[in-house]
Amino acid sequence: MRPARLSVVTAVATVAALAAVTGCTEKGAGGDGEGVVEVTATDDKCQVSKKEFPAGHVELAIENKGSKVTEVYILFPDDRVVTERENIGPGTKQRVTAEVKAGDYQIACKPGMRGKGIRQAVKATGGKTVERDPRLDKAVAAYREYVQAQADETLPKAEEFAQAVKDGDLEAAKKAYAPSRIGWERTEPVAESFGDIDPKVDVREDGLEDGQDPATDWTGWHRLEKALWQDKKIGDREKELADLLIKDLKDWQKRVGKAEITPTSMANGAKELLDEVATGKVTGEEERYSHTDLVDFKANVEGAEKSYALLKPVAQENDAKLVKELDEQFAALNTLLDKYRADKDSYDFTSYDKVGKAERKELSDAVNALAEPLSQLAAAVVK
Repeated sequence: MRPARLSVVTAVATVAALAAVTGCTEKGAGGDGEGVVEVTATDDKCQVSKKEFPAGHVELAIENKGSKVTEVYILFPDDRVVTERENIGPGTKQRVTAEVKAGDYQIACKPGMRGKGIRQAVKATGGKTVERDPRLDKAVAAYREYVQAQADETLPKAEEFAQAVKDGDLEAAKKAYAPSRIGWERTEPVAESFGDIDPKVDVREDGLEDGQDPATDWTGWHRLEKALWQDKKIGDREKELADLLIKDLKDWQKRVGKAEITPTSMANGAKELLDEVATGKVTGEEERYSHTDLVDFKANVEGAEKSYALLKPVAQENDAKLVKELDEQFAALNTLLDKYRADKDSYDFTSYDKVGKAERKELSDAVNALAEPLSQLAAAVVK
């Protein structure tokens, strides 16, 4: 869950993602800058260069002039996420490309990556439709099937985990915990786009908003993770939370098919998954009690690679050099991850507390080597 991780993957990645967020450059509009919105973020301001821009492919050119790591969003009026870029470090810039339909939106900057953020109302104008390669429509359709399948496959595994908790079976619950999260981790950016589901099921204690009480407001997987591994006990509250987790995941399963998905949101989502790895899994913050971080790590990479594979035919024509680098970096990262599991088809990964400092740096370097070119994928599919 984003707020808890304080994902500081790379400030460069956040700025790039934001560029993709607003970054929808209508064909013919990119040259005169109509589709580019400059976003200047500070610790107490979120300034935009224009409050109206043509609908279509928009690019956010983000600069963080504040002293805190920030993140930038394009939001629907109901707080659903159009696009986002996290972990934009002080003094850094990023660009993000996104597909934005005509309508009202908000651009939000979140210094410190907490709270509702500082917001500016903006409008995408005009009735133009984005001229899209038919192969990208097929990619979106295939990805929509993929995210639905991941939600459908997650529910039985989550129910097995929840049942073990309700049975008071500590060891069975521990065993079922990590497998129950794989489908979620593969497609987390889609779940996060709804705004209200992720905080219920995947927030860490330090990701709670100011004023929330961990005793009553902390729910989801990580609350149960703490009970199982740190507290080593299952009480009535944990059994209630197990039922609540399934209720919230069924809500996710029902809504995921209605998510707003575009080629640029797929590309930016792949980058977000790498940011998740860099700021939560590599650091060991995500699964701080169970140390099952490498399971999440692999699932994040698989989700990112799925988006990339579906977009690759178009990206190959537009930017063959980028595709070559992405192929190499995905292969290198997957080979490195294979060192930490029993066999290439297993999710039996080494407990992350057994992974040394040097090895963690090696993993971090491999993630960053992939994240930088992956931040360029959205622009490559709309050229």
